[in-house]
Amino acid sequence: FLLSRVYRRRMQNVCGSCRECTSYCLPLMAAGNPANMQSLVGPRTAARGTCLRASPARVRATRLNVVNTAAVTPKTVSGRMAELKAQKKVAFIPFLVAGDPNLDTTASALKKLDAVGADVIELGVPYSDPLADGATIHTAATRALQKGTTLDAVINMVRSVSPSLSAPLVMFTYFNPIIRRGMDKFCSQIKEAGVSGLLVPDLPLEETTKIRAACERAGLELVLLTTPTTPKARMADIARASQGFVYLVSVTGVTGVQEKVQARVEQLVETLHQVTDKSVAVGFGVSKPEHAKQIVEWGAEGVICGSALVRALGEASSPEEGLEKMEQLARSLRDAIPH
Repeated sequence: FLLSRVYRRRMQNVCGSCRECTSYCLPLMAAGNPANMQSLVGPRTAARGTCLRASPARVRATRLNVVNTAAVTPKTVSGRMAELKAQKKVAFIPFLVAGDPNLDTTASALKKLDAVGADVIELGVPYSDPLADGATIHTAATRALQKGTTLDAVINMVRSVSPSLSAPLVMFTYFNPIIRRGMDKFCSQIKEAGVSGLLVPDLPLEETTKIRAACERAGLELVLLTTPTTPKARMADIARASQGFVYLVSVTGVTGVQEKVQARVEQLVETLHQVTDKSVAVGFGVSKPEHAKQIVEWGAEGVICGSALVRALGEASSPEEGLEKMEQLARSLRDAIPH
């Protein structure tokens, strides 16, 4: 594994006397969790340059701890994006509205997107006042709510389907449902259900401190957005705080199908790359394979498609037809992106 080689070298640098301990850490290396791996060594080990072999009891404990931790280490958004970046691949990140046309169909759609090759999947919680969304997603959320879709039902659906998905899930929700439930309770519940990340589009950077802390306590990654009107200095602040990737909104406005991607997106991607080494994913208005190709040519590490997939799935004459149309569109977008 590429990540394994990187972390093995990191471990060898910690301890110069031998390389035996790396065999104990390989499972965790493969799981892509350097923080936990380094914590097994401890800061004093690096300071004194001693080997784990000096303490057989600690070696046995470390070996057991690594194996057990590796078995339960969840997939992460940042891990997936780092893996793709190292392989010079670009992430395909589809978005769906949970409960449109119904939750059973949403579960099937998530599995189909995963099978098509989605690298990360965004799942929107239906909300009555989606400030960042245009007509397509707003209408889909309204349909889902009218059919009785609730936050608890969405979480239960995710819990049932997440074990079968290889792509990490990012839950997209406005802040009101979070604050109504309680930040810690909300974050712990969606994490337990199998969600890896959270995106809250109506919270500005300055208001994310508490929700970020709740995410960290639960083991979630908080993805933040930057827009065409964001000054460069603020882009840097947002990128520094964002986890998983930086979400670049391609339009000054709301979500929705566009005829073409605005040319200024190229400069926005370049500006973000000047202030961060994190992956940049472009969304809002991406609906065609040629859009995806253009975004890739402009240097983005991820392509996000929402409204077009939501329309294909939710506005078909039947759930079966919707699943077929959504899968066809998702496959055409996936094929347009290096993978």
